[in-house]
Amino acid sequence: MSRKVAIVTDSTGAFPQSIIDDLQLHIVPLNIHWDGTSYVDFVDITPSEFYKKLASSKTVPTTSQPSAEAFAAVYEQLLNQNYDILTLPFSSRLSGTYHSAMMAAAEFPTGRVTVLDTLHVSVALCNIIIKTARAAQKGATLLECTNIAQDAARRIKVYFAVETLEYLHKGGRINTASAFLGTALNLKPILSIVDGLIVPVERVRTSRKAHQRLLELAEETVGPHGKIEFLGIISADAADAAEELRQEAHKRFQIEEELVTDLSPVLGCHVGNGTIGLSFMV
Repeated sequence: MSRKVAIVTDSTGAFPQSIIDDLQLHIVPLNIHWDGTSYVDFVDITPSEFYKKLASSKTVPTTSQPSAEAFAAVYEQLLNQNYDILTLPFSSRLSGTYHSAMMAAAEFPTGRVTVLDTLHVSVALCNIIIKTARAAQKGATLLECTNIAQDAARRIKVYFAVETLEYLHKGGRINTASAFLGTALNLKPILSIVDGLIVPVERVRTSRKAHQRLLELAEETVGPHGKIEFLGIISADAADAAEELRQEAHKRFQIEEELVTDLSPVLGCHVGNGTIGLSFMV
């Protein structure tokens, strides 16, 4: 009889607690360092606290990945309960979290802990994890869960609009895009995640147009009134804009399932207030 599979991930998915509980997810949080104080993502600081502080801060916080020891502690506990483990961290090309998970996995018996580089982040990562965790609860093996996660990752597209490139530039997450986007005043950058990296898509005049453009870009893939298996929407202190986007998406597409959530504080360090993102799986 095959062992049950436990799903481990990091805090960047910003899962609502109800989903963490329902799917029995195990979260290893990242860290935020700000004005001499360290905060554990979602443990010491909530999204609302974080974005309120960021809006008035003259300093830009930095982030750090979880340690290999943090992952190893979770792995040990789950292996002692006779689980196999699938770890789904956010993109290795944006963080060292994947490498911490890999280092920890190497300490345990071969074949018991798999770490998959999803090359996704935030609500797109949530989509992958929800689909995989449901399969795990129904008795899928570690290999089957890994294949489900890989398939989901291949079928997801992500677009997001930021108010400014300042945070991405300072954090070194967008070196290739900064030259393309320039620093033209009042132009709102639209970006995407491609092969695990942040890439520029285009610029538009206003935030409102940027948010509409996210839907248009989705429509270019899905088609008018096309089917979306899973829609994800995130916002960084922009709940009203996120709700407007959600309602408009329902007018344009046939949506089977959706998740609207906050952008995690750790990711907010790199994009700033007002960011809106859209992910969709077809």
